[in-house]
Amino acid sequence: MLSDKDRIFTNLYGYEDWGVDAAMKRGDWDGTREIMAKGQDWIIGQVKDSGLRGRGGAGFPTGLKWSFMPKESPDGRPSYLVINADESEPGTCKDREIIRHDPHKLIEGALLAGYAMRARAAYIYIRGEFVREAERLEAAIAQAYDKGFIGKNACGSGYDFDVYVHRGAGAYICGEETALIESLEGKKGQPRLKPPFPANVGVWGCPTTVNNVESIAVTPTILRRGADWFSSLGRPNNTGTKLFCISGHVNRPCTVEEEMSIPLKELIERHAGGVRGGWDNLLAVIPGGSSVPLIPKSICDDVLMDFDSLKEVQSGLGTAAVIVMDKSTDIVRAIARISYFYKHESCGQCTPCREGTGWMWRVMERLAAGRAEKHEIDMLLDVTKQVEGHTICALGDAAAWPIQGLIRHFRDEIERRIDARAAGSQAVAAE
Repeated sequence: MLSDKDRIFTNLYGYEDWGVDAAMKRGDWDGTREIMAKGQDWIIGQVKDSGLRGRGGAGFPTGLKWSFMPKESPDGRPSYLVINADESEPGTCKDREIIRHDPHKLIEGALLAGYAMRARAAYIYIRGEFVREAERLEAAIAQAYDKGFIGKNACGSGYDFDVYVHRGAGAYICGEETALIESLEGKKGQPRLKPPFPANVGVWGCPTTVNNVESIAVTPTILRRGADWFSSLGRPNNTGTKLFCISGHVNRPCTVEEEMSIPLKELIERHAGGVRGGWDNLLAVIPGGSSVPLIPKSICDDVLMDFDSLKEVQSGLGTAAVIVMDKSTDIVRAIARISYFYKHESCGQCTPCREGTGWMWRVMERLAAGRAEKHEIDMLLDVTKQVEGHTICALGDAAAWPIQGLIRHFRDEIERRIDARAAGSQAVAAE
């Protein structure tokens, strides 16, 4: 279990005040100017050495991503930091907790990350439904301006840095970084073809880095306590602490900060009060938000909650949104519902996704009701492979993977439904 001394988000549950004075008592904004004085390359080097990987789902090394930004602008274009607070992945509820209760960690992280990448300003793109969270964030930014922590001569460093909040309109696709950039520019949220990558041509044609809220919020603590401290937590290549969102059929749904690589079973039983009806009542878990493939109980018994361990069992850590399903779950119907979500949220730009998500959902509906033939299972699996990897962004993959996980682990349940319906039809015909 993660020691209290190693916790980064010490006000995750809002037991203390969120304001700047209370945040400073908890250690925020402590020595920020001294950290900046160590230089931009030092900051990026520390983040690299810490092993921090993006907390928004992809798990790309954060320090490496920062290093892609140009150190000098050959043509006068400014650089920008964009923070993804869209948090649209079903089951995920961590970024909103940071914004509600620890917003100054995010704002300080934006300053340090922006300074490291020579950014002129940070834009926090927040999900439109997060009305109160956006208000809280704007109030915290106003406090930081009043204290001189951001704005002209931020923290007395001689560096000018502004932070803006931009509210989205609740589109899942705007969680993808280039669609987010398009939306930020006032256009329809559709992913861009790459290259060029945002580090070269991002928002308003300027060099841009897009990072998740949690990725940015943990950086001030890493820089204060050192890369070696952060990298000592978890397994190699899967280091640090992580916010896990546990929901579904557990006794105490929660969001909790824990050490990376904690066993899934320990995470659920220690923090969520265990599976409803006991561990043996577990059917399956979606370990990283609705877009990653589910894993059955036999894998859940031993799997570790980190990027590499879940990849080895053909799933993924994603946003670490753990969705628990006990044996009362209609697993085929659950995946059919997820298929409808991705069909609904497809932007329609790519043919495999525009046509494939609707087709997959319609087949899933028939499979859930048993109104299909067994050969259609393999046909559906084949179509998911044709959608996967053939779209501009990963929404096509996100639509395909839950179905692939279902067929991989619960094919017998799909076939049982088909057989049961066929048997019922024959009995009716005999009468």
